[in-house]
Amino acid sequence: MNRLRGAGEQGQATAFVVVFAGALMALAGLVWDAGNLLAARREALDLAEQAARAGAQGIDLEAIRAGEGLRLDPDLASELADDYLDANASTGSVAVAEDRVTVTVTVEEPLLFLAGSERTVAGTGTARPVSTQP
Repeated sequence: MNRLRGAGEQGQATAFVVVFAGALMALAGLVWDAGNLLAARREALDLAEQAARAGAQGIDLEAIRAGEGLRLDPDLASELADDYLDANASTGSVAVAEDRVTVTVTVEEPLLFLAGSERTVAGTGTARPVSTQP
């Protein structure tokens, strides 16, 4: 009687555990990669905003002295933003338009779960000079 009961079911729990464990590991890998991509995007945004702020310090002193108001020196603003990116070993682009500096930073993030592949995430920051005097 013992032979008939449970016959053919040996190893069923083991197969379930193996499949379930594999699925959980795959899910954990995807969650890990997604978290790293979010962190890389946050890093790109932070670097872009900081570089834009650095660029916004490139004001045109001659215009202020001539009474023309506060405005950016496009070459100086671009140079300051590029210097900030270089100092932080980052790659990006800088655009200076009228009273704004816009910086876009790209970060390459390798993926753990999809070994050998990587994603590019970008962040953009904009800043403008501000006068504290009336």
